[in-house]
Amino acid sequence: MKILVVNAGSSSLKFTFFTMKEEKVLAKGIVERIGLTEPVMKYCRHDNLAIEKKVNVANCVEALKIVCEKLTDPELGVIKSPSEVEAIGHRVVHGGEQMTKPILIDERVKNIIKDCFSLAPLHNPPNYAGIEACEKIFKGVHNVAVFDTAFHQSMSPESYLYAIPYELYTKYGIRRYGFHGTSHSYVARTTAKFLDVPFNKLKLITFHLGNGCSVTAINNGTVVDTSMGMTPLEGLVMGTRCGDIDPAIVIRLVELGMTAKEIDTLLNKKSGLLGVSGIGSSDMRDIISASDEGDKQALRALRMFIGRIVKYAGAYFAELNGADAIVFTGGIGEHSSYVRKLILEKLSCLGIYIDENANEKYKGTPGIISTAESKCKAVVMPTNEELMIARETLSVMLHEIHNPITEKEQKNQ
Repeated sequence: MKILVVNAGSSSLKFTFFTMKEEKVLAKGIVERIGLTEPVMKYCRHDNLAIEKKVNVANCVEALKIVCEKLTDPELGVIKSPSEVEAIGHRVVHGGEQMTKPILIDERVKNIIKDCFSLAPLHNPPNYAGIEACEKIFKGVHNVAVFDTAFHQSMSPESYLYAIPYELYTKYGIRRYGFHGTSHSYVARTTAKFLDVPFNKLKLITFHLGNGCSVTAINNGTVVDTSMGMTPLEGLVMGTRCGDIDPAIVIRLVELGMTAKEIDTLLNKKSGLLGVSGIGSSDMRDIISASDEGDKQALRALRMFIGRIVKYAGAYFAELNGADAIVFTGGIGEHSSYVRKLILEKLSCLGIYIDENANEKYKGTPGIISTAESKCKAVVMPTNEELMIARETLSVMLHEIHNPITEKEQKNQ
């Protein structure tokens, strides 16, 4: 089966086209600056043929039309007709409480995605636009929604509720949902296969460390806790997000005259490593370089980043009553041996000891970076959210082919 994976953002559309028999990428790319000045399309074929060109696109439908034309181009494409696209998998950030697994998209599912606009105002609207665009360009092709929040829906109420009046949850859905679920699910399952242990027999703590950062505690295949909350703002120190703070800070900022929009921008886009370091960059490589050169604020930002990770690792280790492995993924987690070293040195009290040579060796490739005598393994595992979405889409499609469900059954899922 050939599956197109679509990740539609506010001004971009990322795509990856798979043939699932070999789980091979036939083509991938992105249309950037949609609706802005000088939109650009980047396209790469499986044989490394790559092009980048300016395009004239004002919306998601026009961007997807360009993608379709490129995929079917006689010289540059990988298929002869759009009909060869057998299913489309969509990354959807928020599915609320109703969406606990990937699902075939119908009007009911679309309405649920729309109902979650208020919970993910920057992500769900463009995700929804991507779905509607695919329905117009690839007529008759099944669309499947894969939700970032779905993997975390096994959490107990004790984990996902906040200690605020309960009616705020029942009336407005204010609770912890968790994000990066597709990444956490992929690396957890792939780590289980890598360690040759059944997924439902492992206790894992998975760290997705990039510009956005989150950690998830997984017990025997189900999530018991995760660091991101009602929005992706809660939890670890991130590139530009503050992570955990005293809620009264928001009240104080209001008293100082800031608007809700200004506070939102401050906490989401001007805080984290960027805000603390003061070097004008949220890139961990720049933070490390500046701290090595003696910049005290950059060093402080780095220590805060490491400290929050260690804090969550210890808490989740206790919550799981021990762990079989701690897993690093994401841009920083996969590639920064220095950050991993700083983290693992502080976790030696848990019986995790770093293998210095292995830690330097495994960058962007799977590997165990702890010593043989460690009580808990430390693993580097590259994430692949697009492949996970393609796999989930294939699973839904195969189930639909062999077990077609009625509209009534779909409502009960």
